[in-house]
Amino acid sequence: MCFVTRVLVVVGGINWGLVGLGMLLGSMSSWNVVNMLLGSMPVVEGVVYVLVGVSAVMMICGCKCEKCKDGVCGYHGDKETSKMEAGSM
Repeated sequence: MCFVTRVLVVVGGINWGLVGLGMLLGSMSSWNVVNMLLGSMPVVEGVVYVLVGVSAVMMICGCKCEKCKDGVCGYHGDKETSKMEAGSM
């Protein structure tokens, strides 16, 4: 779950970075990659945007999956690293 969350946030960040870059360069065409790939399927495009948003909220709030609770999730590292990070906050 953490890997999927990370991938979706990276995809969303790159997408919005390209949209902003296109606007700054005065490009008439949209640089929205999600729209380019899924523009013909607006419902699927909307689902992707919702999943990116949910992933960002999960990253902000912290993942609550069982692997993260046990300290073995690949996103948060091993138990000792997770305990040290939790103690420093």
